[in-house]
Amino acid sequence: MFVAFLITLALVVACVFIHYEMLRMVSIAMPKMHGSPRRRMLSAIGVVFMAHILEISLFAIAFALMQHRWGLGEIAGLIEGSWVDFFYFSAASYTTLGMGDLFPTGHLRFVAAIESLTGLILIAWSASFTYLAMNKF
Repeated sequence: MFVAFLITLALVVACVFIHYEMLRMVSIAMPKMHGSPRRRMLSAIGVVFMAHILEISLFAIAFALMQHRWGLGEIAGLIEGSWVDFFYFSAASYTTLGMGDLFPTGHLRFVAAIESLTGLILIAWSASFTYLAMNKF
């Protein structure tokens, strides 16, 4: 469990760092961008979306490593046996969608629970950033 906790802590720190840097980059670039406010906002949304995809991917990689390399649990259920399973499960957890066709076992349950909390916070941060950017531009 201690290893799963450390991996989860590293993932959360990495995701917060990525999110902060991406939002900071957008907030610096937006005033300097040429074009309409619509173009600025679409660019900002694109970068924020990429940040979320990157964060989901980090958790998916961690799930794959924790299952296949370290044996800390597994993603069970309707598995097709590809990278997409881990990405799909990670996206469902991150967004708190929780479809139920895939589910974690072992220590991966802890990681999935914290991923949901992390995703909820980062999605709220993105929504707040987007709202403030809309008011500014």
